[in-house]
Amino acid sequence: MEKKKCPQCKNLILVTSPTCLYCGRPNKFITKEYVNKKWNKDYNNNVFNDIFINKYIIFILLLIITISIIIFN
Repeated sequence: MEKKKCPQCKNLILVTSPTCLYCGRPNKFITKEYVNKKWNKDYNNNVFNDIFINKYIIFILLLIITISIIIFN
């Protein structure tokens, strides 16, 4: 198992452990995606808007298809 030093207390901890066993500091790898989710308020809105727009378009297409089937039969 790989170990690394805790930035706060400098004791060796496993890379896979969720927190430091000695001081309790969270053991998270800070990535760009993590920072964007945490601090960028537009990140969450964009994801929601994309999902909402896709569902809205699919609903409209299904509605048009059902109406056209009803009219042309």
